[in-house]
Amino acid sequence: MKLNALRDFVAVAERGSLRAAARQLGITQPAISRNIQELEKELGVALFERRARGVCLTPMGEVFLRRSKAVRNELQRAQDELDQLRGQLHGQVRVCLSSVPHMALLPQVLRAFRQRYPDVQLDLIDGLLPGILEELKNGTVDVYVGPTFDDLPPELAGEPLFDSHRVIVARRGHPLAGARSLAELSGAEWVTSSVTFRAEEELVPLFVERGLPRPRVVVQAHSAFSFLFLLAHSDLLMVLPSQWTQTPLFRQALQRIDVAETLDSPPINIVTRLGMPLTPAADYFCDMVRRAAQHPDMP
Repeated sequence: MKLNALRDFVAVAERGSLRAAARQLGITQPAISRNIQELEKELGVALFERRARGVCLTPMGEVFLRRSKAVRNELQRAQDELDQLRGQLHGQVRVCLSSVPHMALLPQVLRAFRQRYPDVQLDLIDGLLPGILEELKNGTVDVYVGPTFDDLPPELAGEPLFDSHRVIVARRGHPLAGARSLAELSGAEWVTSSVTFRAEEELVPLFVERGLPRPRVVVQAHSAFSFLFLLAHSDLLMVLPSQWTQTPLFRQALQRIDVAETLDSPPINIVTRLGMPLTPAADYFCDMVRRAAQHPDMP
């Protein structure tokens, strides 16, 4: 199987047409078409359905794309690793961070990483594990730092860093700011994010286990930017790490509602793939995360 054929297949799948893939790769459309045909012949399956406007993947093509991306990513990582070991300190490290490591660790980590690898591009994603799980498994994302769920896939390994603490967060001046129990919040509307694949699993039990009505979840959000604007400009509530009300950037707009009940908080972890070495730059990033986690910069 030719690597150029894999490259062309991934480009066509991602761009949706041979013409767009040809422009991206700087080669002719007939050359890509030949490579795809040879690949389909070798595999014995159709990878694309040809349509009037471009192409789309067949079910077999979807499966093969996942594997092809993993191969492409590993080849790129291999090239970066060899270059970095030879002293050519360039390449890319792609990392997903939840809000807590963004606030508590990233400033320290970034300074050290930029000093050691000034020419390595750091690609940062704001998110939680469910949103980037497949990318982490296939190598598109090198490292995830944040809370995790209990049953990680066997391809991944989690390493605890430090415990987190969650609180109920609202805009400043919220009419329920004086509440001191979950019962007093039973009529509120909520935003939720999710460490697991089912967001309500983390909020609903807080109420149901205490015999309270199920909370009304009206928005599920996936980024810190969404959290901030939803909370600051509405009467919605959210369960978030305590750093959200301690960080100077946010504390003028947000406040915590101190209820008597304890809110479970999953620890912050580093998650990487088992059996696949990181590049020196990615490994150094993880080392700096571990060092920063010993004394997290909690504002």
